[in-house]
Amino acid sequence: MIKVAILGATGYTALEAIKILLRHPEATIVAVTSRQEGNTPVSSVHPSLVGRLDLPLEDLSPEEAGKRADCVFGCLPHCASAEILPKVLAAGAKVVDFSADYRLDDEVSYREWYGHEHPDASRLGKTVYGLPELFRDRITGASLVANPGCYATSAILPLAPLVKSGLFETTDIIIEIGRAHV
Repeated sequence: MIKVAILGATGYTALEAIKILLRHPEATIVAVTSRQEGNTPVSSVHPSLVGRLDLPLEDLSPEEAGKRADCVFGCLPHCASAEILPKVLAAGAKVVDFSADYRLDDEVSYREWYGHEHPDASRLGKTVYGLPELFRDRITGASLVANPGCYATSAILPLAPLVKSGLFETTDIIIEIGRAHV
C-alpha cells in the first residue's frame, strides 16, 4: 500500500485528488495538511468526504509529511510549492506538484511569466511533466512530477500527434483563450 499525504488539503484540487485516491486500491491517505484550519477533520471543510475520509487537518512540517508518506501531493498555491516541496523531497517522499512552479523549463521563462525568481531553479527543466499520455515512461521513476494544468492538457493532447507527424512546426502554434459569444 502506498502511503499518501496531501499538502494544502482544503482546496478544490486537493478535494479532487482525495476523491481519486480514495478509489485507488493501492493508495491510503495518511495525512492531510492545512496551516489555517486547525485540527478539524478534512470532512468539515469538504462535506462530500464525510464517512469517507475524516482524518484531521494537521499543520505538518514538510519534513514530517515527507517522512510519513511515500508520495506527497502538493496542492499548494503557486510560489508556495517551490519553497516547501524541496524539503519533502529531501525527506524521501516522491512528489506530484499541482501548482505551476515546476512546469516551465528554465529560469528566464519562469521570471518572464511570474515576475520573480524561482526559489528552486535547479530543478527547472529536470522535472518530469506529468502528462502520462506522452511521458508515462519518465513519470514512473520520477521523484518530482509537475502535474499539468487542465488548459495546457486540453491544448497539448490534440496537438501532440500532429506535431509528431511533422505536419507543422511548434513555432507555428498559437493557442488563445477566447470568450464565447452568447
